Amino acid sequence: MEALRHDDPVRVGAYVALARLDAEPDSTAPERRFVVRSGSGDGRTLLARLPRPGTDPTRWAIEAEGARRLSVPGFLPVGEVGGGGAEPPWCAGPYVPAVPLPGALRAHGGPLPDPVVRALGAALARTLATAHAQGVPHAGLSPAAVLLTADGPLLSGFGAVRAAAPDGEPRSGLPGLDSGCLAPEQAAGGRPRPPGDVYALGAVLAYAATGHTVPERDELPSFLREPVTACLSRDPGRRPQAHQLFPHPEPAGPMPLPAPLVVALAHQSARILAAELPVPAPWTDR
Repeated sequence: MEALRHDDPVRVGAYVALARLDAEPDSTAPERRFVVRSGSGDGRTLLARLPRPGTDPTRWAIEAEGARRLSVPGFLPVGEVGGGGAEPPWCAGPYVPAVPLPGALRAHGGPLPDPVVRALGAALARTLATAHAQGVPHAGLSPAAVLLTADGPLLSGFGAVRAAAPDGEPRSGLPGLDSGCLAPEQAAGGRPRPPGDVYALGAVLAYAATGHTVPERDELPSFLREPVTACLSRDPGRRPQAHQLFPHPEPAGPMPLPAPLVVALAHQSARILAAELPVPAPWTDR
């Protein structure tokens, strides 16, 4: 989590921005994410999201509204959507201390331990399998879209591929999309479908285990070589389905986190609890 920058909004709808969740303004996060607080006296703290510069705000708003209507465990929930007219679109949901996966690797000082990657893979595969059973592709999975919390991972960035460009138009190199996680058929303009999520899952797990999304097979730990290679097949028909990955149930309880991540989450929580609202100001998206 970082202090606000000069070009960040000071307000998001009726909420006052306290901090940005992502460390780098030019990160591959599919959206801009801010911790915000109500100025009405109820003290509610939320995680608000706005489209990245260069993203079509109308398409982004459609995906935000779609996320609000979903109920998929493991998807970052959306409780409110807003914006319109002169105000950029936004959405918001409950705030819990969270570290984006790239920030987790920075805090840990490198790739995550094998047990953590294994638990992460099982949790993400379970989330995607639930969504796919409802006929819903996430279409936005990337390392930056994965938020690690004390209770497990949450997926933000719902619909980033759909928001980037309509079906039929190439999507390579567009804002908010991580090229290493974009399935070839989606990069070419194909309609986002579950096999694209599985491709992205393979890239995300490769990143968690090696620090980059397109590793050599020998760089991967042995337990990941077969599933990641299968997920990253260029042929969607050769990729496994999400429910076929990591089929053995994980032990009950929260996902294990390395000590540096536990410390980072605790520091973030303490900082937000201690944060004071700045003097209220009119909306601006400087």
